[in-house]
Amino acid sequence: MSGISALWRGDVSLSEAFWTWALMLGLAVNAVTSIAFMALISFDYPIPALLVGYGISLPYNMVAVVGVWRAAARYEGPTLHADLARGGTVALMAILSVT
Repeated sequence: MSGISALWRGDVSLSEAFWTWALMLGLAVNAVTSIAFMALISFDYPIPALLVGYGISLPYNMVAVVGVWRAAARYEGPTLHADLARGGTVALMAILSVT
């Protein structure tokens, strides 16, 4: 849990926030919750499906966006890298949240 807290505060490097937390773990969390959503829907459990499908992925996506945004604010490298990480994370999490 301390890793997610550090991400939320932006206390991780921009590369870790973007590549690890947003991209790799974001895709994994959203894939698992989507599969669980479809399985629960197929067994006619719509309420648990919504809770699993969106109740887990949406909060995670929000934490990832905020974490990358805050890590980008502390990034001492080229501003373009920080801006691309912010924009890419917002776009990725928006797409994953809708699907």
